[in-house]
Amino acid sequence: MDTMDAMELTLARILIVDDQEINIGLLERILRRSGFSDLHSTMDALKIGQLVEEVGPDIVLLDLHMPEMDGLQALEVIRERKGGNQFLPVLMLTADMTAEARRRGLQAGVDDFLTKPYDRTEVVLRINNLLRTRFLHLQLQRNNSLLEEKVQERTRELSQAQSEMLQLLGRAGEFRDDMTGQHTVRVGSLSGLIAKQFGLSDHEADLIRRAAPLHDIGKIGIPDELLLKPGRYEPEEFERMKEHALIGESILAGSTFEVLKLAGTIARSHHERWDGNGYPQGLRGEEIPVAARIVALADFYDALTHERPYKRAWTHEEALEEIMRQRGLHFDPRVVDAWLALAEREEDQRLREAR
Repeated sequence: MDTMDAMELTLARILIVDDQEINIGLLERILRRSGFSDLHSTMDALKIGQLVEEVGPDIVLLDLHMPEMDGLQALEVIRERKGGNQFLPVLMLTADMTAEARRRGLQAGVDDFLTKPYDRTEVVLRINNLLRTRFLHLQLQRNNSLLEEKVQERTRELSQAQSEMLQLLGRAGEFRDDMTGQHTVRVGSLSGLIAKQFGLSDHEADLIRRAAPLHDIGKIGIPDELLLKPGRYEPEEFERMKEHALIGESILAGSTFEVLKLAGTIARSHHERWDGNGYPQGLRGEEIPVAARIVALADFYDALTHERPYKRAWTHEEALEEIMRQRGLHFDPRVVDAWLALAEREEDQRLREAR
């Protein structure tokens, strides 16, 4: 043991529990002569729980045979107070070194034994050995805690970076016909709310919220003269415009991230229709991934209610009427119902706040 180890060990808090004052006095003299100074003791085993809380010992020297509460019962109290994940060594003090006594002690969780009468050198060596184990355990806990904090911090950083990447990619897809980039943000938020109202789990709803802003990332591959054209598309222009769904899927293809995989699915399928008249695959009903069904409605509503270079903004009431008309045609009826319940709840909230 080097000097630094010896100094650290002598700072340990030691609790002695023995019903004989002479035994406590002897142990305290041995320990003080070996450099230990933070010593605590009691002859009342019933106080063991209170002292463990107040002292916070690094080791307990515990007599086996005591009135009212023996050492094994006291040991149960210690373990209950400290819990199973903290290593608090207990050194059992006893003159009874029968095989039965040792077996009972070890079964109860005693870490080592000191035989009465005490040998000074043995006392110090056994205590030092247990204290080394105690301090190594504490150091390991601290290291694990620091490692966990670093992992959590790194996870938060990666999550934030991923969220920013998704926002930037979504903004890139909308930049030419929505200079603010807010359409993607609104569609993501509304999609998450609808998904939750629809009955999806918090994780699924949050995943949709984060993936939805990339629904039109494929617009990157559409020329400006087509993307920004006012009025209706000619048939051949519309066919060209439809390609943005597959372009979006191809941009996001191959990712190992769950959110980007879902974003690719949404990009491909958010223009499918419940009645099978959508594109690019003509999927019908529940053949369409549920996330795409949800984003389709959120995208539709937000596009209607906000001005674009080629159209005026519709009122909420006008958009509501159109969505109801498209229930079971363009949109999954259950998604429409979830959106209506959500809209009604938010309207009620606005009315309450206005009173």
